[in-house]
Amino acid sequence: MKNFKRFLSVIMITMLMVSLSACQSKQASTNNTDSEKTEGQTTKKYLIGMSQCNVGEPWRVAMNDQIKAAAKKYPEFKVVFADAAQDNSKQVADIENFIQQKVDLLIASPNEAKPLTSVIKKAYEAGIPVILLDRGIDGDTYTQFIGADNVLIGKQCGEYIADVLLKDGGNVLEIKGLEGTTGGIDRDNGFREGIKKNDKVKIVGAQNADWLREKAITVTEEMLQTNDKVDLVFALNDPMAEGAYIAAKNAGRLDEMKFVGVDGLPTPDGGIKSIIDGRLSLTMIYPTGGAEAIESAYKLLVKGEELEKKIVLGTEVITPDNAKEVYKRFGGKLDE
Repeated sequence: MKNFKRFLSVIMITMLMVSLSACQSKQASTNNTDSEKTEGQTTKKYLIGMSQCNVGEPWRVAMNDQIKAAAKKYPEFKVVFADAAQDNSKQVADIENFIQQKVDLLIASPNEAKPLTSVIKKAYEAGIPVILLDRGIDGDTYTQFIGADNVLIGKQCGEYIADVLLKDGGNVLEIKGLEGTTGGIDRDNGFREGIKKNDKVKIVGAQNADWLREKAITVTEEMLQTNDKVDLVFALNDPMAEGAYIAAKNAGRLDEMKFVGVDGLPTPDGGIKSIIDGRLSLTMIYPTGGAEAIESAYKLLVKGEELEKKIVLGTEVITPDNAKEVYKRFGGKLDE
């Protein structure tokens, strides 16, 4: 009987050891599986919606291109672009679509401030971070604004015109951008402040050309017909300044006036090259902020950092004195 009890004890101990061994083996197997999953996990993806007000301006094409180039550095990012074609209703619908897609971040350059404020506020309050580029909205329902100081840019243009280009005074035509854009309003206000340095400089005509070269040709033709003496045309961007140049040339009045723009793209068809070629007398570099927007997106989405509310980008005055040097600095090629 004692031998039998001893035998049962041995069997029970043996079964317990086998059971413990099996549990340890299963646990080890589970741990290995989790480790493999951890090691094999793909990088988290983030969907970014970019709502562009229009791609009819070379500067805005450059903005989109810079966003694409910057995003290539981050495999986590997929950027989807929408072009509103200068239509407020279309841009509202584009942003509504991004909200429905539950994008992880929205980048937007509003066509006009007031009509876009509500839908951008809707995205922001839905928990979607919003980065505004170049143009603002009414209020502060966004995560970050990135852009240059348009008041300063306009003022520096006005001061250069007052001090250098029209130091003895003269008549100016102003070609504005799309009505209701924050950048255009600020640039116009700064320009008018800048020319106050010289009370002999007079604005004799001003019209909107919606930032577009072709429309600026028509607008300038109309203003030239009603103004016999024009010494300078100030356009709020370089394509409109180029349009004014073409209109003046067609009217046979090219030699009597100078042309000033803003944007300063370092491309063969940009404002810096226009100065080198003698069509413009002044432009200002206006950075797109595209690369900076992607860097901010990375800080916020991937690194979990809080973004500062406003980033002010730098600018630079471009004249015939430094145009070639600046053009080469940005990689432009010149035939010399």
